[in-house]
Amino acid sequence: MGWFGDDSDQANAYDQVCNAPHKAELSHELIAGAASYEAAKAYEKHCAENGQPASHAEAKELIAGFGGAFIDRMVETKGLDFIDTEKAKYQARQQSEQALADSGDYSNY
Repeated sequence: MGWFGDDSDQANAYDQVCNAPHKAELSHELIAGAASYEAAKAYEKHCAENGQPASHAEAKELIAGFGGAFIDRMVETKGLDFIDTEKAKYQARQQSEQALADSGDYSNY
């Protein structure tokens, strides 16, 4: 895995969230970390299959979409209120965008 290692905080959050029982009490921080990890995996898979997006902005939108989809799925299966859901989406987007920036894939950003 390129952006987040298997022992990263995001990878650990991903394992905790995905293995939590139904309707578990999960913090938005934990879900955001898990979503960032899932978004990075999905983005890397997308790039391997389709090539890199043409622009940094398009890459950010893809990552946000992958992370948001993960959060929506977790909200439906685990339960989370609206405010925590929005906080998780915001934090996941921030973490994923930072990982994209740190990757050096788009050198002018």
